[in-house]
Amino acid sequence: MEKRPTVRDILAKSEAYLMDKGADSPRLSAQMLLAHVLGLERLGLFLDMDRPLSESELARCRDLVARRGRGEPAAYLVGEREFYGLEFTVTPDVLIPRPETEGIVERAEALFPHDGRMRFADLGTGSGCLAVTLAVRFPGWTGLAVDASGAALTVARENARRHGVAQRLEFVCGDFSVLCDRREGFGLLVSNPPYVSEAEFRGLSPEVAGFEPKSALVPQSGAPGGAAGDECFPVLAGIVRECLAPDGVFLMEMGCTQADAAKRAFAGFAGITVHRDLAGLDRLLEVRGPGGAASGV
Repeated sequence: MEKRPTVRDILAKSEAYLMDKGADSPRLSAQMLLAHVLGLERLGLFLDMDRPLSESELARCRDLVARRGRGEPAAYLVGEREFYGLEFTVTPDVLIPRPETEGIVERAEALFPHDGRMRFADLGTGSGCLAVTLAVRFPGWTGLAVDASGAALTVARENARRHGVAQRLEFVCGDFSVLCDRREGFGLLVSNPPYVSEAEFRGLSPEVAGFEPKSALVPQSGAPGGAAGDECFPVLAGIVRECLAPDGVFLMEMGCTQADAAKRAFAGFAGITVHRDLAGLDRLLEVRGPGGAASGV
């Protein structure tokens, strides 16, 4: 009887194949895909490296690895991505959550007590990773999750149910201005808006440009050369002026070269701070409401 390939064999072959195809993180991708097929955590693979695979498992793994080799992101193939210690369902209707965005949650945890009560809103919620994580980390908070994509909101609702916070979140389909209809002051507003310029988008890897939703990456623009990337900043500044509580805080992810544009858009607020990410790059804009203490620039 022919010996069936083992976990060790398939990992080695998959990694070599993905490396040859130029896929990002070929070893990690191979591990993620095989763990998904076998219903294991990645650690489980290393505890049973000599396990032989069945024909059906081999077929499923080969299909996923082939798709990964054509550039399809591993997160979409397995349907999940970890964010701030939580697993989130992801589909091609939403951006894949990224580590840089975790800085918004980290800053919120540095600013607010976990046992308080507050209203917050997430503008451009996508998968819901920010809104859901904030609701998990702050059990007394309630919030709004706003997105122009109904398909994205379907994913966000699923993630809210998955993590037991659906009762404290309301999902609203529309552009950022729908927040103004609420006529309430939010203690925290957060946003990871589209901030990639058209020129930058053309230089993105095929894994991003070819599979993730462009509308969540590049802002709409009527400019002849396409979006500059900062079109959402003045729009968000207007929303913050109307909807942020006097002592509230606004946190926004931005591109590493956009600090000056962001500061110009939010000129006149009591406190504007730019925080750097783990790579030392400008990444997070913090704005205080008119009643908040200035925190420097």
